[in-house]
Amino acid sequence: MPPSVPSLPRRVARTLRSSLFAQVLCALVLGIVVGKLWPETATALQPLGDGFTRLIKTVISPLVFCVVVVGIAKAGDLKAFGRLGVKALIWFEIASTVALVIGLLAANLVGPGKGMNVDPASLDAAAVEKTTGGEHLPSTAEFLLHALPESFVGAFADNELLQVLILACLVGAALLHLGHTKVPKILPAIDQAQEVIFAVVGFIMRLAPIAVFGAMAHLVGNYGLGVMKTYAKLIVLCYVAAALFIVLLAIALRLVTGLSLWKFLRYIREEMLLALGTASTEAVMPRVMQKLRRAGARDDAVGLVLPTGYSFNLDGASLYLSIGTLFIAQAVGVDLTLGQQVTVVLVLMLTSKGMAGIPGSAFLALSATASSLGAIPAGAVALLLGVDRIMDSMRVVTNLLGNCVAVFAVSRWEGALDTDRAKKTLDGDYAAPPEDGDEGDGEKGVGAEAPAAEPTAAEVPASGIPTQKPKEPAPEVG
Repeated sequence: MPPSVPSLPRRVARTLRSSLFAQVLCALVLGIVVGKLWPETATALQPLGDGFTRLIKTVISPLVFCVVVVGIAKAGDLKAFGRLGVKALIWFEIASTVALVIGLLAANLVGPGKGMNVDPASLDAAAVEKTTGGEHLPSTAEFLLHALPESFVGAFADNELLQVLILACLVGAALLHLGHTKVPKILPAIDQAQEVIFAVVGFIMRLAPIAVFGAMAHLVGNYGLGVMKTYAKLIVLCYVAAALFIVLLAIALRLVTGLSLWKFLRYIREEMLLALGTASTEAVMPRVMQKLRRAGARDDAVGLVLPTGYSFNLDGASLYLSIGTLFIAQAVGVDLTLGQQVTVVLVLMLTSKGMAGIPGSAFLALSATASSLGAIPAGAVALLLGVDRIMDSMRVVTNLLGNCVAVFAVSRWEGALDTDRAKKTLDGDYAAPPEDGDEGDGEKGVGAEAPAAEPTAAEVPASGIPTQKPKEPAPEVG
């Protein structure tokens, strides 16, 4: 007898039990429905999303530290790590500048704010102050100084990724300098701690559907769907510009690495949907790091490029800031000259680097840009208060894809990418057992790392720090 085919309800139930993507998608739709039908109740659900994000943030700093330290120590080459950092910064600056220019060109062609004829005096500038909580963007000197940790523990307690990265680089360099003879137990302990953290991430991810439901219900209940009609032209322009930029990212990824961005997007579809639902790229950072490592990117490249990109490579934010600046100018009837628009690009290239982790950072950057031009009233930034939250989806997707492409491109540039393994993983042909704490992703190719070609046991001590093989003595002449 032919095997019986499960009924549709059973297949749906099985999919919901086994697929995080299906769970998050259902939670997303349910959150929109609840937010629309019961807005007052929905606005009280925000702690569900915030609580999940807080849990994820607790593991980000120790995870980045462990991945970078282990990556440097096992790579055995501090100069190569330095080259990775320099190449990553070059890529970040080029990508951010391209995003800014695309935003300015799109805003000039479409003119989303033309014809609004808004009187700046009628806008509530105090609302911007309330949104930003009185914060301010740091100057270049303040930003660089803030990147240096004041204490070892403080960097982790405050979740300062750049400070944690610097500490990790110092510890990794110290391990290479001391070698396995003086600190034989340190690296294995850090390596094991990394596995424990990944297991914890697997446990936390089971709460992702609840977080997406709460965050989406709060968004729709608080802002409603009517705001999309009011700012339809601006919203459509931002999303179309982001789509164009993502196409350019796909072309760049294909040219540099030969990989398909569409296949990669399918590979991280669960993380992407979670980031959309919670409006946070930090919520998926640990899982994305894990998947990039599985896809053939070397540990030190993933550990350095991805966290650094969270501060230096905000492509979606750059698009939004350039379009938003021209939207405000057009809405209040200010015609910016070509020279002023070049100034916009230069100012945003600096202000966008200090945005990460600051409440209302987009409004702070826009206010700083308006002040530098001297032609746009700073209070006019309040025009974007009603639509800013709707733009989070665009910013999250573009920022996340931009940083992932940067990891692949810089890794390939430095020879730290296993291209064959990456292609097999994205094609679903690379199968491996799931890691601890990860129940798998419901498809082939999303499992633990396959053992790469490693030195023999005689060449690698218990600490895991590679050492040079001793030279054999020359034969005696006798």
